[in-house]
Formats: sequence, structure tokens, C-alpha cells
Amino acid sequence: MVAIDLNSDLGESWGAYSKGEDEAVLSIITSANVACGYHAGDPVVMRDTLKTAKIKEVAVGAHPSYLDLIGFGRRRIVGDSPEVLERQIAYQIGALQGIAAMTNTKVTHVKSHGSLGNVVAEDDDIALSVAKAVKSVDPNLILVVMPGMATERAGEKLGLRLAREVYADRGYQDNGNLVPRNQQGAIISDPKKATERVLRMLEDNVIITESGKKISAQLDTICVHGDNPSAVKMAMEIRNSIQDNGINLKPFHEFV
Repeated sequence: MVAIDLNSDLGESWGAYSKGEDEAVLSIITSANVACGYHAGDPVVMRDTLKTAKIKEVAVGAHPSYLDLIGFGRRRIVGDSPEVLERQIAYQIGALQGIAAMTNTKVTHVKSHGSLGNVVAEDDDIALSVAKAVKSVDPNLILVVMPGMATERAGEKLGLRLAREVYADRGYQDNGNLVPRNQQGAIISDPKKATERVLRMLEDNVIITESGKKISAQLDTICVHGDNPSAVKMAMEIRNSIQDNGINLKPFHEFV
């Protein structure tokens, strides 16, 4: 393994509502996925997040979702055609790029949020819509994907650069997708447990499911959700353990 990236989903406050410990997390991670206004985030939050990320030398990417502020992007919004979804993704990427221009920051990647992320992992048509939006906005953007899933296939089909991601704080089903949040085993809150599991996955180049199944995978980046109550401690333990094991930690746009 040449290197590994540590990322988190941030900028998820909105208006008067505050969520997560973004500044602390940004002192630990190497890449941040920033909400673009559809599930959370607003122009002020986006700008503040990008300014802090720049100071901390953290790479930033767009974190688009279904239009679902009330449900925090964790509900599937049905009825929109793949073409409409493609435009919505492009719109969100463009929103972050506009804020990035204000802070002299470059948007390096795109990662789908919440329910959209779960859907694009299994639905080839929806995954292709997201990949098309990314390529149309900027073909140099990196698409963050779940290994072996529809998003990876769509990105490869369109010739995009890919960063293959594993979640530190989420359980996996045997099909390679995440355990739904309303089911037992979906969320991992214990930093020690999460860190030990991540190290096993990196050592063996696999994703470990809740049943113990191992799925072979190339891994480029590890995600700790910014809204996990243990996010700061978990991210720090993972970072320290990675470095203690001689693995180089750097933003994935530098090596994928």
C-alpha cells in the first residue's frame, strides 16, 4: 500500500443548526466531503468549512445528496428521472466550486451522501447519472466509490479517477453495501473496535462484513462520519494507528 487517506463528511450544519465537531475533525483528517445545501450546509457553513480546511491543509470535495433537508439526506426521494438527478448533482458540485473560488480552494472530488450513496452503490442507472454529472462538471474530479459496487462500475465506464472507500464506523452486508441505519450493527461507535477493524481491512485488502465475510477490495480512503458522537476520538485513534503501522497518510488526490 503506497498510502491511505482519512476522510470525513463535514459542513453539515445549516442556518441556526449546528452539527458535528468540524474544526477538531479537520485537524485530524486528510480529505473532507462538504455538504452542498441539499441535505445540510449553506453558503456560510460551506465557506467556513473550506477556510478551515485550507488552514489545516485538508483536501475538499463535494458531498451531494437527494434534496432532503428535513430528512438529512437519509430518505430516498423517488420520482426524479436519472436526467434530473444528474442536473441536481452538477448543481451541488457547482455550488461548492463557487464557494471554493472565494477561498482560493480547489474542489478535488465528489462523494454521494446518505440515501443517495446507498442507492448508487446498487443501482447502475443512478450511479451512471452521478458519474455523468461529475464528468460533465470537471473530468479531473475524483469519484469516491464503494469497491465492487455500481458506483465503481459507472466511474470506470466513464474513465473517471476513482478513490475506493471503506467506512470505519459502519457495518457491511455480505453484498458489500452498508447495513441500513435502522438495523442492528449499522453504526460502530467504539473507537477501539473501529480502529482494530480498519487495520485488519487494510492489512488484508478486504472489507469485513457483519457476518465475518471478507470481500477483496482495493482501499484508498477511510471514512469516519463527522456526525458520529465518537468522531474526533475515532479519527484520532485511526490516524495514530495507521502511522504507527508505517502506513503513509495523505490526501487521495495525490496518489489515486
